Amino acid sequence: MPKLKITLRRSPIGYVRTHRRTAEALGLRRLQQSVIQPDNDQIRGMVHTIAHLVEVEAVEDTAGEVVS
Repeated sequence: MPKLKITLRRSPIGYVRTHRRTAEALGLRRLQQSVIQPDNDQIRGMVHTIAHLVEVEAVEDTAGEVVS
């Protein structure tokens, strides 16, 4: 399952309260902090709300693969 790496690039200070709370709900507390979240509609909607504050890149989930 694909995942998204979300990095907080700009401070949410000075923006609407909902933008600050959305960043916190994604797990972003500090500038330049990155979190890995599942790629689903709810996360994409949150990212869309604060797109001006974050940088997003797709990453592959390799934790579940079996290596022989």
